[in-house]
Amino acid sequence: MKDSVTEEHLYLSFSHQYRDSIFPLHTSVSLFLLSYCDCKLFKVFLVPTGEDVDDQFVPKNLLGDLEVHLISRCQLPVVVQSCCLPAVVVKDGKFCRAGLSVVLRHIIQKTYEADPSKKDVLELLGFKKTCLKACAEVSQWTRLCEISIPLAVEGFLTASPEYCQTIPPDILQLERKLGEPVRVHNDDKIRRQKLQQQKAGAKAAVPVLGKEATEEGKTVEMHEHPLPSLELSIAFSKLLAPEVSDAVNREAPHIRRTKTSDLPLLDHVFAEGLYFTLADIVLLPCIHQFLVSSKKQGKNLVNLPLISSWYRRVQEVPGVKKAAGKCNMELLQLPELMSAPEEQLQDFSSIPDELEEENEDSHFIGGPRPTMTKLMENGIEAKFSPHPCPSWTLDWTNLPSAVNPGEGKMSRDRALRKQQQLNNLVAAVTKLAKPGDVIVDFCSGGGHVGIVLAHMMPSCQVVLIENKELSLTRAKDRSDELGLNNIWFIQANLDYFNGTFNIGVALHACGVATDMVIEHCIKARAAFVVSPCCYGFIQNTVKFKYPRSHQFKEVLSYKEHMILCRFADQTAVQLPPERRLIGKQCMGLVDLDRAWAAEERNYSVQVISMEPESCSPKNNMFVGIPT
Repeated sequence: MKDSVTEEHLYLSFSHQYRDSIFPLHTSVSLFLLSYCDCKLFKVFLVPTGEDVDDQFVPKNLLGDLEVHLISRCQLPVVVQSCCLPAVVVKDGKFCRAGLSVVLRHIIQKTYEADPSKKDVLELLGFKKTCLKACAEVSQWTRLCEISIPLAVEGFLTASPEYCQTIPPDILQLERKLGEPVRVHNDDKIRRQKLQQQKAGAKAAVPVLGKEATEEGKTVEMHEHPLPSLELSIAFSKLLAPEVSDAVNREAPHIRRTKTSDLPLLDHVFAEGLYFTLADIVLLPCIHQFLVSSKKQGKNLVNLPLISSWYRRVQEVPGVKKAAGKCNMELLQLPELMSAPEEQLQDFSSIPDELEEENEDSHFIGGPRPTMTKLMENGIEAKFSPHPCPSWTLDWTNLPSAVNPGEGKMSRDRALRKQQQLNNLVAAVTKLAKPGDVIVDFCSGGGHVGIVLAHMMPSCQVVLIENKELSLTRAKDRSDELGLNNIWFIQANLDYFNGTFNIGVALHACGVATDMVIEHCIKARAAFVVSPCCYGFIQNTVKFKYPRSHQFKEVLSYKEHMILCRFADQTAVQLPPERRLIGKQCMGLVDLDRAWAAEERNYSVQVISMEPESCSPKNNMFVGIPT
């Protein structure tokens, strides 16, 4: 165990206790992970959602062996008050991590850093450590685990008896996901093993655990029946002996010659596939509450055979029952269910999957000219406002080295272009900002924009929001070197920041992120200075549908709009001049649609080309002001 670990404070919301869980379910999930990891590195605070803070209401029996303190919302560190809980902040620091997935991943990483022998804890992050790393705004899977399932279960538990007669659509969506074929990094090798097993008519048994078997102090119960499939064998051998889990017998020649398309598909063992991950930790307290409530109502779970099997299987993972016991979570012993007859099953294919349906047309062939002509015939052409201060520049030679992007690992040419991009954004923000304003640098990356703004405008508070921990840590190191006192750092998805602010800024917000930033600013009635990027990544999401404005919707279909987005990415300097010109026109049209959508909500918006235009192939910039 490493010593001198910096104490961090973990803030969890507390609305009420129901049965053997603390609500909201995000708090129960966080406490369950702390118990599973046996992590005591954080000082834990419960933050009641109501006005009263009273020790009597602390549900001691649900907190395991954790020492938990109560604190009111108004007593939270100011940076945490701007975030949705759960949130973690270094004691007396200005670096905050917010949102369930970000906080849980941080707990896992800190646990492993403090005790590298806990490799099983690190394995929760999955292959390449990416489990639930993609933000919920763009990842359907993260959204299902982090947001949709917890909210669906909370709604189910508080709904009227009539509503409780139906299974929530998000639970059915999970059932459907568990029935999809598994894709893993060594997929081909495992599928050939499965084929060989099928040919031999053999069934690989899971290593059977003895009654007294333990792993790192975790008692594991005896299971008298072996679990048959190859997938189960691989999954549990990894849990019990990670270093030998990939040991494989060489396939027979006829197996090696089999085409990949003819190999059997792999079945789910756990939520993300073959291996136990953080996704299972997140889902277990939620599905547990749903199953307990369903059982009390006498519901037949025949429509959820895969979820029921998953729930039983998760209990067999070393450490899960112990952690559940600490949290006073009495896991159910469900009978093994067979799939119901076809006529009894709910039609999973009828579950709305809006994104799949709406994005089916995004695969297309063809150029942008017919779409551009169609717009032109309706009086719509790209419009660029004149640059308000085209020659404005920072005095880069006299700025501290930590402010200058050229002090990083960039080439000289790239550093110059980055300086030119920053000149444009900082000039626009300087014209808008007043002393005391809060300026938020969304999708801040390494802090190139935010750090310059904090240095140049000491009377303003600057907040950097970024999902990638490494980038934000690098930005904080630069800030510490400069001794900046007017800057905060928040590692979170955009949706988890709910603070008030006056100006939002983003340099090269990728794809839909541009629309997310503009939406955040509009909701806060804040001005915005945003440079878009990666137009080809734009697509319909749960929150955003394209085209954005009424004018464009009346003329273009989603498919036609996607043609514009695709060709808006054709602006690289290596391309022929004519093609780059078409790309610039497509960029202008996509951004005109965005500008008009903001103007429909009482904003004045200009689309400007950054100066010089050679500073970036993606050189458009919005300046939006609430009217």
